[in-house]
Amino acid sequence: MSSLNQRAPWRGQISAAGILIGCIGCVIITASSVYTALKMGALPWPTIFTSITALVLLRAAGRTSLNEANVTQIIMSAGSMVAGGLAFTIPGVWMLGLDAELSWIEIGGVALAGTLLGLVCTALIRRRFVEESDLEYPIGTAAAETLMASRAGGATGKRLFGSMAAAGIWCALRDLAGVIPAMIGALPIPGVAFGIYNSPMLLSVGFLVGGAAVAFWLAGGLIANFGIIAGGSAAGLWDVASAQGIVSSLGMGLMMGSGIGVVVRDILPTVFRSAHNGRRGDNRANAPARAFGKLDRSVLALLVAAAALLVCLVLGLSPIACAVVVALAFVTTIMSAQSVGQTGIDPMEIFGLIVLLVIAALGESDQVRLFFVAGVVAVACGLAGDVMSDFKTGKIIGTDPRAMWIGQAIGALIGCAVSVAVMCALLNAYGADAFGPGKLFVSAQASVVATMVSGIPNVPAFVLGLVAGVALYCLGIPSMMLGLGVYLPFYMTLSASLGAAVKIAYDRVASIRNARANGSVAANADTGAPDETSHEETGIIVASGVLGGESIVGVIIALASVASGLLG
Repeated sequence: MSSLNQRAPWRGQISAAGILIGCIGCVIITASSVYTALKMGALPWPTIFTSITALVLLRAAGRTSLNEANVTQIIMSAGSMVAGGLAFTIPGVWMLGLDAELSWIEIGGVALAGTLLGLVCTALIRRRFVEESDLEYPIGTAAAETLMASRAGGATGKRLFGSMAAAGIWCALRDLAGVIPAMIGALPIPGVAFGIYNSPMLLSVGFLVGGAAVAFWLAGGLIANFGIIAGGSAAGLWDVASAQGIVSSLGMGLMMGSGIGVVVRDILPTVFRSAHNGRRGDNRANAPARAFGKLDRSVLALLVAAAALLVCLVLGLSPIACAVVVALAFVTTIMSAQSVGQTGIDPMEIFGLIVLLVIAALGESDQVRLFFVAGVVAVACGLAGDVMSDFKTGKIIGTDPRAMWIGQAIGALIGCAVSVAVMCALLNAYGADAFGPGKLFVSAQASVVATMVSGIPNVPAFVLGLVAGVALYCLGIPSMMLGLGVYLPFYMTLSASLGAAVKIAYDRVASIRNARANGSVAANADTGAPDETSHEETGIIVASGVLGGESIVGVIIALASVASGLLG
């Protein structure tokens, strides 16, 4: 591992070419992330995708520095988590029919306040949770391995952008030209949205998530749709509408319980150990303060003040509520860093819900302002997870923390503008009725937030799911995936399951081909033949391109719809 003294000067790691490529990529990745988060109810980490893309584009420009590529991918990916924080919370306002009470300025205030708090918090906790911690940060480590491999040129670049183009064309033929059906094999089962959604993006999500996790996703879908809805209503236990209320409440409870489980199993033990070490004279907790000069601390203080002013003046929260939000943002970003460091999972909307409930307990009853609270905290936690993973990447390959933080700031600020613009564009193009369970944009996490704000359909089912989610997660069972399967429409679950099945078949074929290829490794070494990507890496690259292609074209179609409407 590289130390700070071994790192190159940070100014040499930020180039004009890298910033330009990063900013263009940030616009595209952020826009596609908004679409993916709303459409899928999930947001895969873009870091590996952006790492490969940065390597390809910088290599085409004649630049080969890994640190420059790392900063470039940081700029490209930073906006995606800002997009996730907004997409996982704010659409709940539209689901409750309160869209007239929400302006784009207020959405922008939520995004900017959360971004500023996220940047400050990660700067303060970096040394403690990256430099002095043994947290693995699986996403950041994988990005570092991708960058160090330097295999993203030539055929790999063609696979990446070729698959992106193919998925984009498929999406255009389906949604714009109408020559490809959106749903295949639909069956008229009361209360169950059975069918296969003709979406390359859904297949790629199933492929990337993998068989084990998707198995729990599918199990949740089968239990909810064929156990509770179809089976329970057929047995006369309840009607279809009541069954759907039970299912949605159970799914929300499982997802929220999973987030609480992260805190109980992964975060609290570490906090207690850190406190114990502190009582024994461990002074490492003071390290972050020593890592900053007077100018740095002044800048961070100004950012906190700016975030507080945004929360008070633009979002309309009281000074007390504002102080609580700022203080708890620091707490929840630490939770986010711990969660991402141990599991690669960042339940940002759950952390937002925790703070929302605290603010509600203090007497805040305005529903829209409660969404603001959840959004600010979710954006801060989402950005924190991304930043800390990037810091881990930099620690491994020797990128200067200051260069990375500046890259994150650039990308996050661009992400604020792009996220707000895309969400407003989608709202104008499709209307508020397009958001929610069973709608065009399922917005699963935002629906959970909306339900917590407006009232839970079936409280006993929610409590059961909450308890089960905590218990299952603590037992090592992915209760978040189980909850998604319970909550999401079955056609989405079935389509993602087909993607996981493709992954299983692909891995079996790839293992045979890799075994055959092992015999040629020595020959390649002797002849100096270039080392191509493995079959596993190729599958990940193609799936990432497919996911990016459909989501990007989906955004373009929405923007075109808005433009045509404005032009009459």
